[in-house]
Amino acid sequence: MPIYEFTCRKCGETFEELVLGGRLTGIKCPKCQSEEVEKIMSACAFKSGTKFVSASGSSACSGCAGGTCSTCGR
Repeated sequence: MPIYEFTCRKCGETFEELVLGGRLTGIKCPKCQSEEVEKIMSACAFKSGTKFVSASGSSACSGCAGGTCSTCGR
């Protein structure tokens, strides 16, 4: 079950949604409840052993924004 990232066309909120069975209809913005949402491209990451590997091949996870990361240990 993939988690997709969406942006609301009405209020601009960006949010993630767990999509069951590929259903991309009826998704509502958690901020304004609008169904005017658009699926956006987001980074893909896979867990390999104890490290996160992004689609670009980096072993850093999304928490590695400088300094020490408690998620992947980098």
